[in-house]
Amino acid sequence: MDLLHKFQEQWQEEFCQLTPGNTRLLVAVSGGVDSVVLVDLLQRAGFDFVMAHVNFQLRGSESERDEQFVRSLADKYGNELLVKKFDTKLYAEEHKLSIQEAARVLRYDWFSEILAGWQLAGNHRQTVQYFIVTAHHADDNIETVLMHFFRGTGIQGMAGIQPLLKERQLIRPLLGFRKNELQLYAAARDLSFVEDSSNASDKYTRNYFRNQLLPQIKEVYPQVEENLLHNIERFREIEEIYRQSVDQQVNRLLEVKGTEWHVPVMKWKQVKTLSTITWELISRFGFHAAQTAEVIKLLDGENGGYQLSLSYRIIRNRQWMIISPNHTATAQHIQIEEGQAEVVFENGKLLITTNSETFTHSLTHSFTHSPSEASLDASEIRFPLLLRKWKAGDYFYPLGMQKKKKLGKFLIDLKLSRTEKEQVWVLESDKRILWVLGYRIDNRFRITEKTKQVLQVNYRK
Repeated sequence: MDLLHKFQEQWQEEFCQLTPGNTRLLVAVSGGVDSVVLVDLLQRAGFDFVMAHVNFQLRGSESERDEQFVRSLADKYGNELLVKKFDTKLYAEEHKLSIQEAARVLRYDWFSEILAGWQLAGNHRQTVQYFIVTAHHADDNIETVLMHFFRGTGIQGMAGIQPLLKERQLIRPLLGFRKNELQLYAAARDLSFVEDSSNASDKYTRNYFRNQLLPQIKEVYPQVEENLLHNIERFREIEEIYRQSVDQQVNRLLEVKGTEWHVPVMKWKQVKTLSTITWELISRFGFHAAQTAEVIKLLDGENGGYQLSLSYRIIRNRQWMIISPNHTATAQHIQIEEGQAEVVFENGKLLITTNSETFTHSLTHSFTHSPSEASLDASEIRFPLLLRKWKAGDYFYPLGMQKKKKLGKFLIDLKLSRTEKEQVWVLESDKRILWVLGYRIDNRFRITEKTKQVLQVNYRK
């Protein structure tokens, strides 16, 4: 069967919801045979796409040659081309990454920026979907699975490269094709391409597997590549079953509480496959595999013990494990000017309106003091207002009380957890707290029969 027909059939099988009529693609083009074939297939299949080339400036004049070749390729097909140069070595040194990892981060971050720009610009119909397309093929998948296996991996790693990563808007439509198929197609179509001389060097792990390890294994098992591809397919199916089971168990454990997730300690401890489920649970929040054992220790640890990832932390709080965003201890201060209608902050936003009508005593009951809404006597308020996190030493007069109360004691009485207390914000005027957001207004600013103007503040998490 002609490769184009096979390509279209596999596209329909893997990406049936993405059609030439509803999809705009950003195609990564290095200039090698894989990406050149991909461009030709997409063009013949009628897709709307933009080509993107990254010059990593790692191979001197050869990098410049590749860029010029891709420019001529874009002219040949009449496609828009985007080109970006990076000082990859400098980036790798500054971020303490390998050259390969630095190149990957730079490339995909740039691609994601382009897609975000498309979506923000809104130059296309809302029904259009945007995706990054790369030319990874079956041989790449074989090498990836072998590297995963020797480095250490789970079922997902053995399933290899995924054809579709929807959350990253990334598709790889050539995974069903061997390298030699792409080379034969290029020859039949008389397609020109460039060769990357670094592919012959074994200093990169992937090249070592490709040039040294696989040929030696083939001497013992001649069908090793075909066998690995069959294994990948089986592991993909197994991974789907595994993922369904894991998701069910993890979702039964997690209880959403505002911006936090709570798990009962005893419920977590009773999980049969404790290490596996713990890893699957904490990996969603940026924790790495080596922390799995430490998190399990927390289940029998002291109250207040915790583990941190870059963006989250897991805290033992009495009979609960609490997963919360990992904020810094420095309180943020946001100044609100008179007439400002909306304020956005890390916990949500405030909507502020002023009603200038004259109120009678009979109307005061219409102003509620719900957790998400505060009605305040505007005559007692001085601008600018200050929105900030609460701090030790804060006090206010809770609604209905004539005496002041330490805010810390007020929050303890509410039985808030440590992380919940860290998420409490206050709105103040002239160093007096107007409202503890989501909990109680100050009695001094309540609506009375003498109120003539109301400041209405809505809190949307």
